[in-house]
Amino acid sequence: MSGPEPDVLVRVEGVYKHFPIKQGIVFKKEVARVHAVDGVDLLVRRGETLGVVGESGCGKSTLARCITGLHRVTEGRILFEGADITRLSRAGMKAFRRDVQMIFQDPYGSLNPRRRVGSIIGDPFAIHGIADGTDRKTRVQALMELVGLNPEHYNRFPAEFSGGQRQRIGVARALALRPKLIVCDEPVSALDVSIQAQVINLLDDLQNELGLTYVFIAHDLSIVRHVSDRVAVMYLGRIAEQADAEELYGRPRHPYTNALLSAASVADPDLAERRQRIVLTGDVPSPIDPPPGCRFHPRCPKAQPVCISDEPWLVTRQGDPPDHLTACHFPVDPGEDLAREHAVIEQESTEPALPEADS
Repeated sequence: MSGPEPDVLVRVEGVYKHFPIKQGIVFKKEVARVHAVDGVDLLVRRGETLGVVGESGCGKSTLARCITGLHRVTEGRILFEGADITRLSRAGMKAFRRDVQMIFQDPYGSLNPRRRVGSIIGDPFAIHGIADGTDRKTRVQALMELVGLNPEHYNRFPAEFSGGQRQRIGVARALALRPKLIVCDEPVSALDVSIQAQVINLLDDLQNELGLTYVFIAHDLSIVRHVSDRVAVMYLGRIAEQADAEELYGRPRHPYTNALLSAASVADPDLAERRQRIVLTGDVPSPIDPPPGCRFHPRCPKAQPVCISDEPWLVTRQGDPPDHLTACHFPVDPGEDLAREHAVIEQESTEPALPEADS
């Protein structure tokens, strides 16, 4: 087995996370499983921001919770600085949490409304026995100032702050122990657009100042492009495509990525008017009973019989850079008009066949 890679902070290897569905009152029996994360391979390099995008229910947040140790994986392993965190003891997990923290999506639900802000931000110091009394208060107020909050508001309750300020409180709490990795689980999705920009700029400044590494979970592709160095696209528990941010946005290879980008908002109205939208037909399959082969084939405009029978590997396709990985049997060629192809397929599937003329 090779040693730890200096530039790789986190390596996810063949990770599965299934949630059992049980029935019964006294004797509960497992009748099915939710395949939330289903065989994910991923790496996060030191000092970078890895964006993870996909539709709601694709497994983004579950993957984030596996990386932070909040969920035990069903199968596979997660290496943090070369050490397998999936088999840590209780004491080992406590030490691990000093290096990995999380910023949650909901700034209203992630803070205890009955506790003062100073106590909330100071919890990491108390749990790990690092500081108490006046020293803890001084550290907490310094953190509040670092994230743009008034240190004098130390004794206020969360209800006395706006949504953006509450998210800054969450950022301060995550920074308390100077972690090496912060997992941001849709940290701006519940905020107004103007406040989103403020929080994103704050995270960017903190990364440059403190040398942080981020895993940024989101469904807004424009935000992900702005903050990420590399992007991984998830669909139904698996990684569909992964590449450098500019490479992926400029040359998407997976049909699902192409469809997502066609629906992303564009600031230029002329460009938005010229762009053809790819509207995917059908619903996302249930994670309880995912389809065989390629998970995307029931909705894919390029699907062939092999897509149903064989699962595509996440590999570098011909002509792509080594870091551009795609899980597709028939990747999109640069310049391919997938929108037109999808429209033809959709028309053929919805319009009734015309009767043949008599000879």
